Amino acid sequence: MRREVYLDNNATTPVAPEVVEAMAPYWRDHFGNPSSAHRKGVEAERAVRMSRATIARLLGVKESEVIFTSGGTEGDNLAIKGVARALRRRGTHILTTKIEHPAVLESCRDLEAEGFRVTYLDVDAEGMVTPEAVEAALTPETILVSIMHVNNELGTILPIAEIAERVKRRNPEIIVHSDGVQAVGKTLVDLRWVDLYTISGHKIHAPKGTGALIVREGVRLVPLFSGGGQERGLRSGTENVAGIVALARALELMYESLEQQLAHFRSLRARFLEGVRQIPGARLNSPERSVPTTVNVSFPGIPAEVLLHALEEEGVFASTGAACASRKRRRSHVLEALRLPPEVIDSSLRFSFSRYTTVEDIEWAVRVLHRAVERLAIGSPVRR
Repeated sequence: MRREVYLDNNATTPVAPEVVEAMAPYWRDHFGNPSSAHRKGVEAERAVRMSRATIARLLGVKESEVIFTSGGTEGDNLAIKGVARALRRRGTHILTTKIEHPAVLESCRDLEAEGFRVTYLDVDAEGMVTPEAVEAALTPETILVSIMHVNNELGTILPIAEIAERVKRRNPEIIVHSDGVQAVGKTLVDLRWVDLYTISGHKIHAPKGTGALIVREGVRLVPLFSGGGQERGLRSGTENVAGIVALARALELMYESLEQQLAHFRSLRARFLEGVRQIPGARLNSPERSVPTTVNVSFPGIPAEVLLHALEEEGVFASTGAACASRKRRRSHVLEALRLPPEVIDSSLRFSFSRYTTVEDIEWAVRVLHRAVERLAIGSPVRR
């Protein structure tokens, strides 16, 4: 059987066996609606309550501050639109960056159509924005700052704790949101100064369709949905009990051996980079200050999609960038924000690792990548 190496874990991850085991009873036996008063409902409500407690403990927040959602996109929409609409009378200025996930950028564009003013901050050549740049862009009208913790295409770790602290010292009433979807389990998370933080289950070996938004006490949000008032009235709809249990279990697995996993990721990244640097013309786009699970690299002269399919033919799965944009055949807005040349952007691939990626996987992927680049470079006019 052909060997397969999956290196697109920033797009989604396989569900961990331990997570499947934790979920199963809530599909089969304890399937009640948490709002029901009978025993089946009480069993489901208890599972939701215990999962909320687990997530709160691991992230260092209060149980009442964990709001369950369907994932990262909903969490970002609820955070950004919810705050803006709740605080419109206080001000109409929102601050974000040019490299955010589309869930953030499109939410901001929707709000611009409602009369809000959004500043999209530039980043440097490593995808970084400094706390000083954020503070300098604040105005008396600023009500929300939304800056991601880890960039999904580059792996850049933005200094969200320092940014949030500086914003709060300047004006405690400004709400700080961070999209932490690509950060949890890949770097340390410090939420002491952050008001809103988005996480998603399917990036950490839980199933798709489950996530959470951390909402600090005192933060006002206008809900996106009208309905039965679940999740403190912020997210109406019957809770996805099995998904919530899965999210909590996946986080437990991440945090019970976080240092060992991070060390494993650093080892994988080092081996991968060692191999990639031996490929003539390869250009590393991910900065030094990035999570060890993500490597963005370009092979100028070879179209990314062509190389992607050549890798897939030999069982190696990577991506051309964010999964939500890859089928739209448009240039990466993240790499464009870095002001990279078109030939670099158009030849970039993202490789991302998970807890199940092995050293053997990396070595095989590097060999396949060498062969594919060598073969495709022969027919490239740029490479001849």
